[in-house]
Amino acid sequence: MSNTETHPAEVTCGPRPGTAPAADVEVLTPRTVPLGGPRAMTVRRTLPQRARTFIGAWCFADHYGPDDVAATGGMNIAPHPHTGLQTVSWLFSGEIEHRDSLGTHAFVRPGELNLMTGGLGICHSEVSTPGTRTLHGVQLWVALPDEHRHAARDFQHYVPTPVPLDGGRALVFLGTLAGDTSPVRTFTPLLGAELSVDPGATLTLGIDADFEHGLLVDAGDIRLGDTVLRPAELGYLACGRHELTLTNTGPERARAILLGGPPFQEEIVMWWNFIGRTHEDIVRARQDWQEGRRFGTVTGYDGEPLPAPQLPNTLLKPRGNKR
Repeated sequence: MSNTETHPAEVTCGPRPGTAPAADVEVLTPRTVPLGGPRAMTVRRTLPQRARTFIGAWCFADHYGPDDVAATGGMNIAPHPHTGLQTVSWLFSGEIEHRDSLGTHAFVRPGELNLMTGGLGICHSEVSTPGTRTLHGVQLWVALPDEHRHAARDFQHYVPTPVPLDGGRALVFLGTLAGDTSPVRTFTPLLGAELSVDPGATLTLGIDADFEHGLLVDAGDIRLGDTVLRPAELGYLACGRHELTLTNTGPERARAILLGGPPFQEEIVMWWNFIGRTHEDIVRARQDWQEGRRFGTVTGYDGEPLPAPQLPNTLLKPRGNKR
């Protein structure tokens, strides 16, 4: 998915301490962002924000839907570039057609992971299919560490097997949880899983104490420890915990996305769809995209590529997490 804001903020984030458990869950609320077009499907963006820019190497989280495609027109994102990151597409309902400059033509479907590596540069398009009535899901980005940020383009598809839990189930699409491990390759240790919690049930899951974690609630009210998280809120937990306890406080099944990873120990600059290390990295990536270099082309999409927004008139400067 593209960041289609016409004036995207620059973000620089860096290492921070994360070795002791926080006293409370940090609750992050999203801001709404229109995803282009006159009717504009709206997404809820939880990462990045001023309060927090990373959870592990996870650096971007858009949550959208349930979206009535008949009312909004659904998703139609023209070819656009990415550098220095991996995109993670995960749907709850609907279907999206994906095309990229590797020549990949694939479909994003509920419960199936599509992971694309941008590295030095890739471009892709995303369009909801004609049969889609309701579009609902998340789009996530992972920052690549410096030694791999120019990695070759890649695309992986994986369908996780549901893991039954006492009071719910898990779909583990990245990393390891509840005795299940995803085979999908990443450049830093990561956790990504969809969790369903039965009405009134409590789940206790063993987690890696070296990871910080974020729980993005999709449906229902979930109590994370002693903190209730409502739909579209993200609860952050610092490193140092061995267990995660979730309780569904409502009468319907609740659902959430669990993200995790060790604190990302590098500074990055993120602007539009590019991740680099310096202002000059971003300038070069934008110029290469505008002049048709580096990113390749997408075939099969009916329309022109997205132009890059104008860069700000100042250097892209560091922005870190609040302490």
